Amino acid sequence: MIKVMRRTKIVATLGPATESDEALDSIVKAGVDVVRLNFSHGNPDDHIARAQKVRKIGDANQRFLGILADLQGPKIRIERFKNDTIELKTGDDFCLNADCATNDGDQTQVGITYKPLPNDVEKDNVLVLDDGRIVLTVISVEGSKINCNVLVGGELSNNKGINLKGGGLTAEALTEKDKIDIKTAAKLDADYLAVSFPRTAEDIHTARRLLREAGGHGGIVAKIERAEAIDNLEAIIEASDAIMIARGDLGVEMGDANLPAIQKRIINLSRSMNCVVITATQMMESMRDSPIPTRAEVFDVANAVLDGTDAVMLSAETATGAYPALTVQSMSDICLSAEKEKRASESSHRLNSTFSQVDEAIAMATMYTANHLKVRAIASLTESGSTALWMSRISSGIPIYALSRHEGTNRKVNLYRGVFPIYFPTVHTNHAEANREAVDLLKKRNVVQDGDHVVITKGDLMGTGGGTNAMKIVEVGNMPKFVG
Repeated sequence: MIKVMRRTKIVATLGPATESDEALDSIVKAGVDVVRLNFSHGNPDDHIARAQKVRKIGDANQRFLGILADLQGPKIRIERFKNDTIELKTGDDFCLNADCATNDGDQTQVGITYKPLPNDVEKDNVLVLDDGRIVLTVISVEGSKINCNVLVGGELSNNKGINLKGGGLTAEALTEKDKIDIKTAAKLDADYLAVSFPRTAEDIHTARRLLREAGGHGGIVAKIERAEAIDNLEAIIEASDAIMIARGDLGVEMGDANLPAIQKRIINLSRSMNCVVITATQMMESMRDSPIPTRAEVFDVANAVLDGTDAVMLSAETATGAYPALTVQSMSDICLSAEKEKRASESSHRLNSTFSQVDEAIAMATMYTANHLKVRAIASLTESGSTALWMSRISSGIPIYALSRHEGTNRKVNLYRGVFPIYFPTVHTNHAEANREAVDLLKKRNVVQDGDHVVITKGDLMGTGGGTNAMKIVEVGNMPKFVG
């Protein structure tokens, strides 16, 4: 019996809960495709050691695990209180003071890590702290002091984040720490580098340049979490290899009620522009402490899948949660169930478009043929993974197997929806022999059987990136032995 493969990919954040070999192995077996290293915590040696462990456990499980290095970005936070926490009440006066010492916060004021903040705000602006739990309105700005009135009170503790509702903070996306961390990402051979709080496409271009200068080859992920990023969305998508919908800070700046429509727009636009998209933040938040998700979380994950997201991401759930492997398994089950719905395998992507590249045209022709002929599988013999990416933009229930001799390509494509990497060292001038070896590999993995049809894509010059120019339909068990 042919096994049903989950097409939506799962990204899981590593942390104390998944530090041991056993815990990491358990989430890989549960279905993780890409691991996220959060550079907001730890040091370079920690990240390099984790990456080595990921590669080792991936090899042991015969999995091409991708690694996503996530930069911290500008740290716009309050400093610390003398007694660690205070209780703010609605109507209280409270001051964010750039000159207040790091540990001297009290009931009336607290320091801030981003010293230019007073220059970015003005009277009647709304500042949101701790992911929306505390809301302040700006009464006045006097030098280093932002004098506020509390609109929504509650407990406020050390180092909580600050957002300006509606956006407008001028902090650069790449800090000096980020520039150092990019070198670490290159050293550990990260498959993806995530840029936090980008405002424009130029932030993405700069990160790519710095990563290449450091010797890194990974794709660039733009985390959409600023209002300005929404204003520049198309240009940022065009500059990026992948988009992450970082719903925490984005919700604070744009308003949570606006998030569902924004999320759907980003997913649709990213896919239409041939860009990978990851949906992130609090997808299974309750499973940090509970062995079962809430129904709202089940709906959240399923709706992202139905909308066409390439991947869904877990953060604290696998970094510090009590049930990391169970959370991954639950998320996988939800994805599989949602993928059974018809709308998850239908697409009108670029039906009325023209193509400027031969390999993209082959990719689109392949998906049209595969969907209408109802083939069992698609085998893309690929160097860079580009053809597999383009094919994955078409929603389909047909698995796309990316067959590559490059480990980096195999890890990278493991983030693409519906694409499954297989190591394929063959570089043939005899196309019939290459086809036969590809199909034999799929048979050995029990994903096709005699009588099934398979669509194969490859280039005349196998071993050359960007050279896909051929599509062939073959019947498993009935392939010619000798063809030039």
